[in-house]
Amino acid sequence: MQVHEKSKGYRMGARDYVAGRPGYPPETLLWLREVLGVGAGRQVLEVGAGTGKFMPTLEQCGGSIIAVEPIAEMRQELVRAFPEVVALEGSADAIPLPDASVESVVCAQAFHWFATPAALAEMRRVLVPGGMLGLIWNGRDEDVPWVAALSAITNRYEGDTPRYRTGAWRKAFPAPGFDFVDERHIRNSHVGTAEQVVVKRTLSVSFIAGLPADRRAQVERQVRALIARTPELTGDGAVAFPYETSMYAYRKA
Repeated sequence: MQVHEKSKGYRMGARDYVAGRPGYPPETLLWLREVLGVGAGRQVLEVGAGTGKFMPTLEQCGGSIIAVEPIAEMRQELVRAFPEVVALEGSADAIPLPDASVESVVCAQAFHWFATPAALAEMRRVLVPGGMLGLIWNGRDEDVPWVAALSAITNRYEGDTPRYRTGAWRKAFPAPGFDFVDERHIRNSHVGTAEQVVVKRTLSVSFIAGLPADRRAQVERQVRALIARTPELTGDGAVAFPYETSMYAYRKA
């Protein structure tokens, strides 16, 4: 599978990605353990693992973790931060693992990049009979006015970039060999300074990170202007960027 042109922005923004992205709510652990069966004595594969943002959550469940990531710069950050994780070069439709070798496959903040029949067939191949596929995303809550204003600044640059928010990933289902099991939505927030949770978050978006330097600087100026005119974002206090964490689970039939 070729890496989408817009995802190449991650090569330049790999370190910003870690600081600028939210974590996952405690309910995610319950979902991983009770729905996906992640835990001691089991192997879980994360496809499109990026820099390892989801790794701390997976590690809390126990078991053996394998990560597959096609972008070298992202994979290097993952290896540096999580040397105990087996990190492999590969893609969703070319997973370097044997048939029926893992109990669970997880795609955190990634499935929209490879929501294809070929990728689903490959993930089904590496799952044991009855194994689970879990998809999880943090989507920004655009009902909050300043979040909607921030999206208006960045969305003009998205072009044909695959994104969770469009819902296009849903066209991959129903998928041969997978049965729908579970869907849940949890409120979440990324708490930190405006610099971290707003500026760095924006600059870590793939199609923003991949812009020419002058246009990227223009986006940054617009974001800082939004912060300056938004009372909730000014001052030295913590900012809570609101998200909704969405989780979907499917069983290998």
